[in-house]
This record gives sequence, structure tokens and C-alpha cells, in this order.
Amino acid sequence: MLSIKRFRIAFFGMAAFLVFGMITVFADTAAVRPCSDARNKMDDVYCIGQRNVAHHSIISEQKEVAIGQKYAEEINRTAKLVKDPVVTEYVNRVEQNIARSSDAKIPITVRVIDSPEINAFTLPGGFIYVNTGLLHAAGGEAQLAGVLAHETAHVACRHWASDATKQTLLQYAMIPLIFTPMSYPVYIGISEGLNLGIPLAFLKFSRGDEQQADFLGLQYMWKAGYDPDAYLAMFAKIIQQGRSTPGSVAGVFMDHPPTQERIINAEKEIKTILPERSEYLLSDSEFQSVQERLNDFLGRTKKIESTSNKPTLEKREPKSGQPGDTSRGQTSADDKPPVLKRRD
Repeated sequence: MLSIKRFRIAFFGMAAFLVFGMITVFADTAAVRPCSDARNKMDDVYCIGQRNVAHHSIISEQKEVAIGQKYAEEINRTAKLVKDPVVTEYVNRVEQNIARSSDAKIPITVRVIDSPEINAFTLPGGFIYVNTGLLHAAGGEAQLAGVLAHETAHVACRHWASDATKQTLLQYAMIPLIFTPMSYPVYIGISEGLNLGIPLAFLKFSRGDEQQADFLGLQYMWKAGYDPDAYLAMFAKIIQQGRSTPGSVAGVFMDHPPTQERIINAEKEIKTILPERSEYLLSDSEFQSVQERLNDFLGRTKKIESTSNKPTLEKREPKSGQPGDTSRGQTSADDKPPVLKRRD
């Protein structure tokens, strides 16, 4: 009789545990809305990472990464990279947070170039570069994240590979050009201050590509926890900086500037597609610390460069018979200045 009673207690206890567990699982599942079955998943932020946003291309991902790696090595060799571990680790951490919240299928690396121009650009295969000028111009981590999210969207969509495919169909000679040694008549520099030989096609995207990068970049920002309004604030800064200080914004970065149309589209997306959040990531204190650290690092670097590049006076050996010649009775102990003789 006792064993039957124990069995009933154990049975009902297990049943209650299973029922409660199922309710908990269902509650957790309901808290995160699954990806919709809608035909157009580009508008559904809950489909990020489960959808394919990459454009069609005759260039494989492996080949695209190999091409990007080749030119990334060239930039790393010729450009003045910031190697301060605090700065580079911070920027990389922000980017990896964005990358995890994106549709990108390949690893993404980011490096910082010491250049005052406000600029960021993406090479094929997931290689992103950010100028120190952009880090100084950004008003917080969210604004930096917005730019990185935009560049990450270019990677996820494989815009370069798609554009290269289109140009190849029109001009079949482009693919051999990619694999030839760099020559400056064919290749352009990324900015006035950097002698980097990079194909022009690597850096310029179409108007449609830029709009799609805005569209998806805002979604990546939102999923990563950043306030998408910060992207609009960065837009405004780029426009103002470009007008007030010509040349401060890199030409490549301004090929498709944040026009009123792009701003309106971004505002519409924020209102209609991105769900509201009760709170967003706010790490401006760390961002400001990194900015100060960057200023200190660049200050030390410039001081070292100015010291190493400082011209030095080389002491010339006097000719025989001229002032300073010790061969005519003047000993090394005689430290008198040479006498200037007046011309007759």
C-alpha cells in the first residue's frame, strides 16, 4: 500500500514538472518572435541571420576573400595603422557585436588607419578599415556602430562581388585586371594622404548598394542593441563637416553622401520596421576613454616622428689653411671660435 502511494506521488510530481516545464518553454518561445513566413524577409528583423541577402555573383566567397586578403595585406604594409591595443580591441569588439547581429556569412576584420579624414571603407571578403578622423568625429559608440553596421551590410550583401560580376559581363577584361600587379595609372589611392594602390571598383558602390547598406545597417544596429537614431546623427555630422571643412571627408566616403532621400528613407524604416526598445546600449564613457587614449597615442607617435625626422647638423672637417684648421698650431684644446676675415 505504501509503495502504491509513493508511486502516485512520484507520478503526479513528474507530471506537474513536465507541464510546468512546457509552459516555461512556450513562454520563452513566445517572448522572441520567430522569423515570419513572409515572402520578403528583408523587412523582418527577426529573420536576421536566417535569410540570404547576398547578391548573385560568378565569384565565389573563397575567391572574394582571397582577393580582399591580397589588398588588405597591401594596406597593412603601406598605411599607417593604429596599433594601440586598447583602441584596436575596442573598435574590433564593437564590430564583432555588429557582425554577430548581421547576415554576414564570412568573418569580418576591422583595422584603424591613422588619417584625419572622416572615412570608412570595405574591401572584398570582409576587411573593414576605419580612419581615426571618423573616431574623432563620432559623438558616441552608437554613431561608430552605425558606420560599422553600414560597412558590414556591404559585406553581407557581397556588393563588391555582385558589381564585379556585372562589370565583367560588360567588360570581360576586368577579371584579369584584378590579378595583375598594381599600377598607379590604373589604381587610385584611398585618400590624398595615403599612397595606397587600390582598385577604384573596390571602393565605389552604386546608389542602390548604398541604400541597401543603410536599410540593413539600421537593422543590424537595432539587433545589436544600439539606438538607430544615432545613425541619422552621424549623417548630419558628415554633411555638416563636409560643408564647413572641405576635404575633411574623404571623397570615396562622399561619393554617395547622406542625401535628403537617404535620410527620409532611414527615418521611415526606423518608424515602420524597427520595433521600439525600452533601452539601448550606452557605452559613451568607454568610447570617450578610447578617444582620449587615441589622442595620447597619436600625440606620442607624432612626437616620435618629429624627433626622428628632425634635421641634424653635420660637422664639416675644415680644409687646410682655413679657420678651424688644427694643422697650423691650433691644438684640440684650443676651443676659440674661428675668426672671420674681412674681404679687402
